[in-house]
Amino acid sequence: QVQLVESGGGLVQAGGSLSLSCAASGSSNSIYAMGWYRQAPGKQRELVATITIGGRTNYDDSVKGRFTISRDNAKSTILPQMNSLNPEDTAVYYCNAVCDGMVYWGKGTLVTVSS
Repeated sequence: QVQLVESGGGLVQAGGSLSLSCAASGSSNSIYAMGWYRQAPGKQRELVATITIGGRTNYDDSVKGRFTISRDNAKSTILPQMNSLNPEDTAVYYCNAVCDGMVYWGKGTLVTVSS
């Protein structure tokens, strides 16, 4: 079992920056990959970025060049840096972890970007 707790969401103006963090506990030593997904009102949940235990990253095209994901394996915490935010980035952001073939989700944190 893996428990994920997100933090860092909030309100930011367009063009601003925000950082989110996700702390993993439980069987976190067996986590293969972690990532962030988001769900805007009325839309399906979509990939934002992922990072493997080896440091390989993957970004959705909509955030490439603006978001950076990193991982502290000692703490199992990922710290995405989101720059040049725009209102289309407004969503609930969910932390995700893949561990022993299972997928775990956090409860989400709301990011609101005002124009």
